Amino acid sequence: MKAILLLCLLQAAFAQYSWDRSISLTPTTSGVCLSDLTSCGCCLMQKQVARMANFFNITVNAMSKELKKSKTALNNIRESRSSFSVALNNARQLSCFGPFSNKTVVIYKNVFINLGDSYNVQTGIFTVPRSGVYSVALTTYSKAVLPVITLAVCAELQVNGQVVAGTRDINNEDLEDSATFVVAIQLKAGDKMAVNLPIGCVLCDDSSHYNTFTGFLLYATD
Repeated sequence: MKAILLLCLLQAAFAQYSWDRSISLTPTTSGVCLSDLTSCGCCLMQKQVARMANFFNITVNAMSKELKKSKTALNNIRESRSSFSVALNNARQLSCFGPFSNKTVVIYKNVFINLGDSYNVQTGIFTVPRSGVYSVALTTYSKAVLPVITLAVCAELQVNGQVVAGTRDINNEDLEDSATFVVAIQLKAGDKMAVNLPIGCVLCDDSSHYNTFTGFLLYATD
C-alpha cells in the first residue's frame, strides 16, 4: 500500500509539468526493478523522472538559445549607436575660419560627443557607420572684422560631395549674423557627410561655441 500511495503521489506531482510526452525515452531497467513483480511501479517512476529530466533539459536549451538571441540583439543595438556633436573651436578669443578662394571643408575641432568614433576631427568628415535615418543640425555664426567688410555667413551640408542643405546670409547691414537648420536624412553605411564653406564665406567662433555640427542615428534601416 505504501508503494502504491507513493506512486500515486509521484504521478500527481509530475502531472503539473507540461512536457512533450511524444518524446521517446528509454528508462533505466537495471537493478531491483527487474528483480520481482513489484518492479512495474519502480519502472513507471523511472520513466516519469526521465521525462521530467528531459523536459528540463529541453527548457534549459531553449532558454540558452533565447539568451543568445537577446545578447546578439543587444550588441546590435550598441553597435548601431552613433552620434556626434562638435563645435568649430574652443578659443578664448573670437577667431574666424575663412574666407577662402575655394570651397573648403569645415573642420570642427572641439568635440562634445563622438559616440562610435565616426566623426574624424582631423578631416571634419562623418563616415556613416550604419544605414538609417539620421537627424542632422547645423548652426553657423559670423562677425565682420571691420564695418566696411561685407558679412557673409554661409555653409553647406554635403553628403558624398553633393549639397543637401545649407545656410546663407550675405549683407553689409550689420556686423554679425547666424543661422540654423535641422534635417532628417536617410544615409547609407559608408556615406561621407561634412560641412562645406562656400567661397567668400566666414565662420567665427570662440568658447561660447556659436558654430556647431550635430548628428545622430534615429533608427537603422538594415
